[in-house]
Amino acid sequence: MTLEILQNYWWLIISILGALLVFLLFVQGGQSMLFGEKDATQSTLMISSLGRKWELTFTTLVTFGGAFFASFPLFYSTSFGGAYWLWMLILFSFVIQAISYEYRTKKGNVYGTRFYDALLFVNGVLGPLLLGVAVGSMFFGNEFCVTKNKILDVEAATISTWGPLHGLEAIACWKNLVFGVMVLFLARTLASLYFINNIDDETLHSQQLKQLMVNGGVFVLTFVVSAALILTSGGVDTQNGAAQWTDYKYLHNFIDMWWCLIVLLAGVVLALWGIAKTLLTKAKWNKGIWAVGTGAVLVVLSLFWVLGYNDTAFYPSLLDVNSSLTIRNSSSSQFTLQVMSVVSLLVPFVLAYIAYVWRAMDSQKITEKEIRY
Repeated sequence: MTLEILQNYWWLIISILGALLVFLLFVQGGQSMLFGEKDATQSTLMISSLGRKWELTFTTLVTFGGAFFASFPLFYSTSFGGAYWLWMLILFSFVIQAISYEYRTKKGNVYGTRFYDALLFVNGVLGPLLLGVAVGSMFFGNEFCVTKNKILDVEAATISTWGPLHGLEAIACWKNLVFGVMVLFLARTLASLYFINNIDDETLHSQQLKQLMVNGGVFVLTFVVSAALILTSGGVDTQNGAAQWTDYKYLHNFIDMWWCLIVLLAGVVLALWGIAKTLLTKAKWNKGIWAVGTGAVLVVLSLFWVLGYNDTAFYPSLLDVNSSLTIRNSSSSQFTLQVMSVVSLLVPFVLAYIAYVWRAMDSQKITEKEIRY
């Protein structure tokens, strides 16, 4: 395979992993609901349900980061090495999640379970919000310059140069924050649907339907705003060999790659149908997590495709347009991508294993009787 085909292939792999990660953020969405839950039984039911799946989210996040590092190392060194305050906050929130699930019920826990529940809440809010901010900055730009020759500078051996805030400016950008809030409320919407599907409890079912109405409404509103911002924003085009800002770049990408638009619309329709059917069906319908989850995966896939394909910079620079990163100028060598492509053939088997484990864990619904005994 040519280098160009390998670059396209690995951006597809990154897109799939990113889409799966967004779906699995329902764990964080569920944790963000713990702080307002005053009933100890309901809280325990929710944590027991999330405790079965949190490692899947954590593992997918690590795999996503590792795949990005191996296939597009210049992005990894530029973003993680320059916008480190943003990434450190994200990593910190996931570290305290792992600690909380490990120690919250251990004997000799001097802090008490509520302390670790508070840490889970912090991860539940910060994780999706800041990941959304990071992805939003890939559409709306970051303040950096890439100077590869500085790697030989003994005093300042850095590939990229950033502003003094080193990633915190991305959090201050209101467009990125809207995108982050959208991801957070998508995670909360998926969490409500997951609880409805996974837990057999009448009281919790009624509570989650109310949560779904609020979270789903906020998600739809922020999604519409985010979509409008993306479609009306400019982007960096590299079609003629030179990087240049182009008005309505992402809108043009959807038009040029019409199949991305079809995938996007299919995902939106499927997600809206899943939310509406769950809320409006008088008889209990608990399959909404699969409809909305599949819709979310399709939408994220389409967004990644218009972000990286069609000669588009997936990491545009607001300070120096020529420093913008594309899948062409930031990828590994052809040999590295070829070797990694062989390893990627194991991905379907890993996904099949995850599906098998998921089915085995969910063969029995969680009930109040189970957590008491």
